[in-house]
Amino acid sequence: MESFDVAIIGAGVVGCAVARRLTLDGARVVIVEKALDVLDGASKGNSAILHTGFDAPPGSLEHKCIAAGYKEYHEIAGRLGLPILRSGALVLAWDLEQLANLPDLVDKAHRNGVADVRMLSVEEIQSREPYLAEGVCGGFEVPGESLIDPWTTAHAYVLQAILNGAELWRGTEVLDGRLTAGAWTLETGKGELRAKRVINCAGLYGDLIDQRLLGRADFSITPRKGQFVVFDKAASDLVSAILLPVPTKTTKGIVICRTIFGNVLVGPTAEDQPSRVDASTARETLMALHDRGKKILPALADCEVTATYAGLRPASQFQDYQITMHEEGTYVSVGAIRSTGLSAALGIASHVADLIGTRDFADDPIAEPLIPEPNRLSAYHARDWQVSGYSSIVCHCELVTDREIEAALSGPMPPATLDGLKRRTRVTMGRCQGFHCTAELARITAGRLRRPIVCGDA
Repeated sequence: MESFDVAIIGAGVVGCAVARRLTLDGARVVIVEKALDVLDGASKGNSAILHTGFDAPPGSLEHKCIAAGYKEYHEIAGRLGLPILRSGALVLAWDLEQLANLPDLVDKAHRNGVADVRMLSVEEIQSREPYLAEGVCGGFEVPGESLIDPWTTAHAYVLQAILNGAELWRGTEVLDGRLTAGAWTLETGKGELRAKRVINCAGLYGDLIDQRLLGRADFSITPRKGQFVVFDKAASDLVSAILLPVPTKTTKGIVICRTIFGNVLVGPTAEDQPSRVDASTARETLMALHDRGKKILPALADCEVTATYAGLRPASQFQDYQITMHEEGTYVSVGAIRSTGLSAALGIASHVADLIGTRDFADDPIAEPLIPEPNRLSAYHARDWQVSGYSSIVCHCELVTDREIEAALSGPMPPATLDGLKRRTRVTMGRCQGFHCTAELARITAGRLRRPIVCGDA
């Protein structure tokens, strides 16, 4: 039976960030993920915004983790090669009721320590965003809101953990567990492992893992689906800032923004559902999103839709994160992270590290950790195709080289599926949605994926 200081259940962005932090703190870490690849749950579909936390509930754990995560992201982004598109955000009011709510939101932002938030006149808004529809009543700016790459970010976290000694067990479900003599024995689909501490970062399945291991759960996950429409890259000229609506108690509302990959995104919806796996889209909902986008940016009517998708968020009956220590400090449940997990992941990792301390870790903190090679997927930063030495461009829509694909397949965390390869390289994610490159990808990856590509997969 293999023995570890910490077993982390779940390889979403939060689990990856926690693994990185605890590995660098000196722990011998194993990440156990039931899917064949990382980021295969809630983390695979989001709006990819790095939030300042300006609208988080003041004094909440969510706000604490977002603020800490935002700060650390900017501190490590250069070292890990993580792209940041500093676009800023505009919160816009489209009627008098929304306009009346703006001063309270600005005050909340200031109480949350986001001091550069300020009101704008209608003229200032129209000057900054000339393609906006008529009728905006007012708004305020949040200069620190930014766009990031949601997959490269999480991959960098887990790759740094792996390069510095952590293990990643994919395709491995945690079936049961018991605490004996101060240590956990976890039964998994690949046999037993032993760990001094367990960190439950299972996202959409967090409450079920708590029930399975603790016999109880302090929260219940109700998956919240968010559907998105992605417009072609030509639409990126129509918007500069992240356009945010006045938020409600349940959702931040429909956002319009560029993506760091050069597209324009409209979404998400907020639809509670019982299924933890149903990430399907509905034509009526997508058409409503399309119409909403055109209502705010009328010129979107002349732009093609490249893709649609849906993500699931692990919402619960509570407004705040549910991060709790159990079993005399040997088990931490990291639950109900909802829609801000990407921004808060590093802050959550720091909070968990503070909860468990570093006692009994196998090694001392790593003073000079190894750093993984960065991915280059941002349309606003240097790309691999711009560097000589590759043989061909395989995916012409997203300008993905054969060298990038080979680096992903032969790297320390090779993809197991086409979806995993997409998140590492963006193959098949462009205008043609894989029509022209899937056959070539099937040839290149033959015998190298756990789930082989067949034509039509994209």
